[in-house]
Parts: sequence; C-alpha cells; structure tokens
Amino acid sequence: MELTNQHWAIIAPCFPLSSGRPGGRGRPRQADRPILNAVLWILRTGAPWRDLPDRFPPRSTCHRRFQEWVRTGVLDHILQTLYEHLLDAGQIDLSECFIDATFASAKKGAWTFGKTKRGKGTKIMAITDASGLPIAAYVASASPHEVTLVHDTLDATFGFDHPKRLIGDRAYDSDALDAELARVGIGLIAPNRRNRSKTQDGRPLGRYRRRWHVERLFAWLHNFRRLVVRWERQIANFLGMVHLGMILVLLRRVRR
Repeated sequence: MELTNQHWAIIAPCFPLSSGRPGGRGRPRQADRPILNAVLWILRTGAPWRDLPDRFPPRSTCHRRFQEWVRTGVLDHILQTLYEHLLDAGQIDLSECFIDATFASAKKGAWTFGKTKRGKGTKIMAITDASGLPIAAYVASASPHEVTLVHDTLDATFGFDHPKRLIGDRAYDSDALDAELARVGIGLIAPNRRNRSKTQDGRPLGRYRRRWHVERLFAWLHNFRRLVVRWERQIANFLGMVHLGMILVLLRRVRR
C-alpha cells in the first residue's frame, strides 16, 4: 500500500521542510514519502517493525519519524487539510453525524488500557458525517462508558464546526448528555434503553436507520490489522495509527 502521486501532492505540504542536521554533519535526513509508505505497510499488515521489508528505509528511522509526526501534530494537520479539502468540495455533510465505538485488544503492557469482559483493551471512538466519512477520532481506556467520552470525541473533530445532529445507539441514551449537547446546539438522537420510558418520537428516530455509516467506517478501519490489536505501548502512538487509517479513508474520497 503506497500513496499515489495525486494523494501525495495533497498532503505533502503538511510535512515540515527538512532542515538537515546541525552543522551539516551526519547522514542526510530521509525523505518523508518513503517513510510514510513504510508506516502504512505496518498499519495494513499489523506486522512488527522488525519485519519491515528491505525496500523501505531502516525500521528505526521509520519508527522514530512516525513518533515525531505524532508528537509534532503532523498527522492532525493532514486530517485537517483533508477535511477542509472535502468540505470545500461539498463532500462533507454535517447535517447528521453518527457516533460509535469499537474495541481493540491491548498487548505488550500497553499504557492506558481498561479491563472488560473481552479482556484488556482500548476503545476507539469515532464520529462520521452523513455519508460515513470520519470527522473525529478519540482513543481511551476500554473501561469508561461511551457516554462519558462523547465530549472528548467532539473536541477531537478535524474541523471547527460541530454536527447539527448526533446519532448513536442505545448506549448514548442519556438525559444528561442530551441536555449538555443541546446547550451547544447539537441534537442527540438515540433509541431509548429498554428500562426507560420513551423520550423521542419516531420522526427523529427515522435517522437512526442510517447509523450503518459509522459501522461501515469501523469495518474499513479493521482492514488495517494494526488497529485490530493494539501493539503501541503509548496511547498517543496508537491514536496516530488510527489517524493514519482515517487519512487513507478520506484520501479515497478525493475526486480525481
């Protein structure tokens, strides 16, 4: 899996210009594009860094550069650029957005994980627009309830606009959350849990039938084996892998 010239032309300005090494000593800095292709290979296959094929730059260089991109916000910048590109092209629709979470088991003593019935792991929260394009991503321990992570996920949106309606499953049926979102102009649509009386009529709930858009996003992300099982010890690096997966999803929608 390697980026096309068209896709690279869109995201290349997001990478910092190479300033070389201090004093001009040492080896020249490796170009970003082949390193990005190497990291995408890791994302797709889920293989250990030591198994990186010889056609890519050294594994230590690729791993170190990936951590640098995470630390300096390069991946965030790429997501913002793609979001604005698609928004300007009329391909982002915030009239109704969908929220959900998926579970990734955690290995190798990862930090910030939670114990659940499925074992220890990490929760990936995501919001999509009306067509299923990712517009927000957040990762956390698998233990907290999804309702408690909604605000953090909204704060992690790739753009500056909030959705008009946020649609989730029964896990998001909460009067407190409904009131909190209403104060910032977001309408929450979620079917009531079985132990609660009905608080919404059938007209808004008609939008719930389109919640498969966010489930499809997770199906796409699960094609990247590095997101099915979390091998990154630091949660920021795992979020970086999630961001890379979403970058690829957004790039597929860029019109030729």
